[in-house]
Amino acid sequence: MLLARQGYRVLVVDRDSFPSDTVSTHYIHQAGLLRLQDWGLLDEVIAAKTPALRKMHYSYRGIDLNGFADPVDGIDAVYCPRRIVLDEILVNAARRAGAEVIEGFTVSDLIYSDGRVTGIRGREGDGPEQEFRASLVVGADGFHSTVAKKVGAELYNVRPAAGFIYYSYYSGLDWGLHHKTGFNEQWFGAWPTNDGLTMLAVICTRRQLKEFRQNVEARFQGVFDDVSPDMGVQLREQGKREEDFKPMRYPDNYYRRAHGPGWALVGDAGYHKDPYTGWGITDAFLHGELLADRIHQGLSGERPMEDALAEYNKVRDEESAGVYDFTTTLGELTELPPFFEATMSAMSATQEWTNKMLGLIAGVVEDHEIYSPEALERLYDDAGVPQEKRIYDPAG
Repeated sequence: MLLARQGYRVLVVDRDSFPSDTVSTHYIHQAGLLRLQDWGLLDEVIAAKTPALRKMHYSYRGIDLNGFADPVDGIDAVYCPRRIVLDEILVNAARRAGAEVIEGFTVSDLIYSDGRVTGIRGREGDGPEQEFRASLVVGADGFHSTVAKKVGAELYNVRPAAGFIYYSYYSGLDWGLHHKTGFNEQWFGAWPTNDGLTMLAVICTRRQLKEFRQNVEARFQGVFDDVSPDMGVQLREQGKREEDFKPMRYPDNYYRRAHGPGWALVGDAGYHKDPYTGWGITDAFLHGELLADRIHQGLSGERPMEDALAEYNKVRDEESAGVYDFTTTLGELTELPPFFEATMSAMSATQEWTNKMLGLIAGVVEDHEIYSPEALERLYDDAGVPQEKRIYDPAG
């Protein structure tokens, strides 16, 4: 969409046909909504009757943060659209911008010339094999990326995945937005979404997977009973599951080298982390825009394409490092490291700091606003934390 809006000839191929569904957390942080707003698409998400959520109930092993990040550029809510809604909005926007879209197309291979990727090979449905040539091939094809496999994109900064997810959609609940981690390495989330439904999801550590699979319905309910007994009762008495459970045993957390001669990767194809913090869609938007900008620099002759793509890779890694560390730490669902426990406990003591922390999670508050030495001093002072219990160094 972004490249087509700049006048480039763009071909989009997708294995699915739209509207289509895919395993996803649905949650779009304020940082991602700012991108949709800038692209002129947020109103379409709202027009699809996606509920506006203006309060977050966040809890981690007894530390509660109930509030919401301060508004940024008019974004005073978050939205959790179903992918059958969001993806069609994005695909149609790409079409309106002038991109050609072929649905139901499966890429089987890449085309090379003199060591450089110059196109793709595949077929639409059961049709004949086709080839398309291009100046650049972008793999936005998820963590099982065909493009990444074909070019041999190297993995780095890999951290083992801690858990697995099951989720479905329920009627009869009026819970709002919840993100709760219990004491038994279990988590659940609740997101109101389209059609009057609430998406409920649970995460458990992988050692629990075998037991969970033996009775998914009972174990799913059991997570709510353990983490929040009152909500467990409400789910049992009022909730009605409207669709089958969707499981996801997600891969390890990783970065992939995101560029090479004639190719680039974006989204989960190039960078994946635990879905615990729900940053997948937002990061895809941020990195998609970053990549489109650098591709434009290369195609316009402003700078060599390889330099532009290398900078994209570097900036992506730098800007995502904080979220990656935070996500992989909390995604373990175990006791917090002392620094995080001290700071999050202090933030829970006042609404101002609660909202600031939720803003950090939402991508609209920068790390230094909370974790600089000066900010930490103010935080501990405001929360009345005794000097001997203050921790200033994440290392301990």
